[in-house]
Amino acid sequence: MPEPVEGSTQILVDTLTGFVADLRNRGIVVGPSNLIDAGQALEVLDLLDRESLREGLAATLLSEHLHRDTFDRCFELWFPLGHTARAGAVAVPHTESGEVDVAALRQLTADILADDDAQGDGRFDQLVAAIVAEVGRYESARGESFSVYQAMSAISPQTLIAQIAASMAAGISREEGSRAGTDALNRRAARDATQRLRAAVETEVQRRMSALRGREEVAEYAVPKLPEHIDFFSANPQDMVKLKRTIEPIARLLAAKLEFRRRRNHRGAVDVRSTLRASMSTGGVPIELRHRKSRPGKPEMVVVCDVSGSVSGFSSFTLQLVYALRQQFSNVRVFAFIDTVDEVTDYFDRSAADDQFGERMATMLTQARISTRDGHSDYGHMLRGFADNYLDSLTHRGALLILGDARNNYALASVDSLQRLTDRVRNAYWLNPERKENWDTGDSIASRYGEVIEMYECRNAGQLGQVIGNLLPV
Repeated sequence: MPEPVEGSTQILVDTLTGFVADLRNRGIVVGPSNLIDAGQALEVLDLLDRESLREGLAATLLSEHLHRDTFDRCFELWFPLGHTARAGAVAVPHTESGEVDVAALRQLTADILADDDAQGDGRFDQLVAAIVAEVGRYESARGESFSVYQAMSAISPQTLIAQIAASMAAGISREEGSRAGTDALNRRAARDATQRLRAAVETEVQRRMSALRGREEVAEYAVPKLPEHIDFFSANPQDMVKLKRTIEPIARLLAAKLEFRRRRNHRGAVDVRSTLRASMSTGGVPIELRHRKSRPGKPEMVVVCDVSGSVSGFSSFTLQLVYALRQQFSNVRVFAFIDTVDEVTDYFDRSAADDQFGERMATMLTQARISTRDGHSDYGHMLRGFADNYLDSLTHRGALLILGDARNNYALASVDSLQRLTDRVRNAYWLNPERKENWDTGDSIASRYGEVIEMYECRNAGQLGQVIGNLLPV
């Protein structure tokens, strides 16, 4: 690799420090030593090989693999592929009238994606640039813009998959392909290639929009949040998949924290006999207290969760986290409700934190007696039912955890029933997935319940882990 000149070295240093500052602003922890390691890595990496550069920076700057998506999007904005890498012989076919020949472009795309050498010789990057420039460009109120949706709609991914598979199979006879199962393999490879194309088109659109509007503006919508910062209320199915991946690391950290607190905070009662015996060496003055051997017990946990549609994602995530921590408790009992409360512990007792958790949640929603009225959340009816039927499940050794947004659809609040519940336990907390500024708006009665029980905002996995780690009894 040629030696960089002084000016380019300063640009590289500024880019690296700006990139690291951006990562830190998004919640990724990058220490000074990580930055030093990254700088040293740049001295030995081939700066013209973007994949090596990306992997080298990821290895030195990232300590959590769940942050990789955010890292990669930031990397594309701070270290974009240069114009020269996109300039080449790939030309978009046009009709006689001068318009883009979409059918011919789709076939050209299929041929290039079916060629294993296209990635290495630059044709893939040139193709992506041509697609975005020709069919992804449009005029907006602010001038020239580029759209991933418009580009991919012109390419038609479903049609493209079939054409890629056909191009891959062009050199294989039908008998040989059927015998070896090649058709299925080609279809799978074609789907993967189409997904790579979509990702590359997204990156190219972001690069072009960054040049037009500025990196900061594009980063606001193009860079995904860290999984632990995704709001439960705004999470889509893809976000929920990311959220579920955070359960195990959060549970592992919380378990270690709870165990440490348990060992540090719990000392046995004063052993009077041992203390008096030890005081003989100090003239009968008990200078040093002796304690009996500590035998800390694990607390009990009762969870009452709203599983109505508005908060079901939050409740499912929190339940899975609690069950991942169930070894820290002597007993965990779970109650669910929409407008009627029912115990659902048996649905999750076996292998509750494994891949079948979603299936068990779905079974519970269809089989448990959790909705007997109009199907809308009714916290008042739930609290009265719990106080009447399940009050014995609460003990002075246990903790009560209520999960829900406290939106009661203008029904009776039954605060007195909540008071009966909190009086029975040592600790009682309410975790609310709504932003605190939205409490008491509309049909929310969060403050009324907050007068009886401590209520905490838990709108993302990061807040949830912090709150549970600080509040759970030891």
